[in-house]
Amino acid sequence: MSVEELDAHTIRSHGATVARKHMHDWLILLLLVVIEIILNIIHPFYRFVGEHMMTDLKYPMKDNTVPVWAVPMYAVLLPVVVFLFFYFRRRCVYDLHHAILGLLFAVLITGVLTDSIKNAVGRPRPDFFWRCFPDGVDSYDKWGNVVCHGEDSIIKEGHKSFPSGHTSWSFAGLGFLSLYLSGKIKAFDRKGHVAKLCIVFLPLLVASLVGISRVDDYWHHWQDVFAGGLLGLFVATFCYLQFFPPPYHTDGWGPYEYFSVQEQSRLNPHLSHPAKRIQRTGSRGSSSESRNWATHVIDGRY
Repeated sequence: MSVEELDAHTIRSHGATVARKHMHDWLILLLLVVIEIILNIIHPFYRFVGEHMMTDLKYPMKDNTVPVWAVPMYAVLLPVVVFLFFYFRRRCVYDLHHAILGLLFAVLITGVLTDSIKNAVGRPRPDFFWRCFPDGVDSYDKWGNVVCHGEDSIIKEGHKSFPSGHTSWSFAGLGFLSLYLSGKIKAFDRKGHVAKLCIVFLPLLVASLVGISRVDDYWHHWQDVFAGGLLGLFVATFCYLQFFPPPYHTDGWGPYEYFSVQEQSRLNPHLSHPAKRIQRTGSRGSSSESRNWATHVIDGRY
């Protein structure tokens, strides 16, 4: 099947149909956004933190090397730009729509899972001591638990160490992009072009460096980053495979739905291009002939 056949499926010709077909998927995405907002509002579990545990929690407070606002820039917008690049080259609305939908599902499902686990576990960050006692004077109750006198918002954030959100979002978005690129450039076509793997591994390298920065900034323990990376990559893989064949598959360059539509068009060419069908119907003459022809199509005679 030729890649050039993708020219027949553009946003203008098939975009509305594809969007309506997946309307419920977009509604679920909105629900995930609402859940994610709620998870960021509620307080995490305030785990017991004793004086003997402070040895590993006295790292200095630092600013984020990778700011929070930058995460959706490279984990969502950058992949979308890549998807648009391939759309303008191949004009396949199925590929563009499913890539964006799959990417958004990957990052939002990852975000909901990450923040749910964060709130449930409540693990202190490596810099928790200074969040809890900004003046350096520690205090404990009769059970030996901390009695913090820092800012509530900073203390709240200090109980969200496991897993790393920066890392999970990075591997969800950039991991999805890596899978997408490996399919588009046919990285596993058994022709031995190792240079293609450099393109595939580049997004994963960026995600890994983001994870390392979280440890360097003392916002996370290494276990938080490791778990976040696995979570994001796991969800990204599942979401990608919902819409696209595995990258090593012969048809790994396109989404499932595109091949399904092509098969339907091959079996029933009269229904594949509505505009062309109308033109042919008009050329037949009278309106009664048009109605008869349409009836035959519905009855399966053509």
